[in-house]
Amino acid sequence: MTNIYKIYTIDVYANADIYRMDLVAVDEYRNRSELIREAVRVYLDRVEKWRRIFKAGKRVAKKMGIKSEEDVNRIVLEYRHGGKKN
Repeated sequence: MTNIYKIYTIDVYANADIYRMDLVAVDEYRNRSELIREAVRVYLDRVEKWRRIFKAGKRVAKKMGIKSEEDVNRIVLEYRHGGKKN
């Protein structure tokens, strides 16, 4: 089976974090590279999830005519006090 991924080597300055990373890697029966790959995957997934959340929020704001933080505060206040609901 051929590896379809291109392999890159990177240098990371992580001083004291290396020791902590090694402790976790040993505890999870992994090596440093596997731990770093997983950390990068988790981070990138989180960034993508927040990007989708903000994109959805912008669509809702546009649909509701929300143009400022003051609009958001007004809508929340009205909702909490039984006023107009959007």
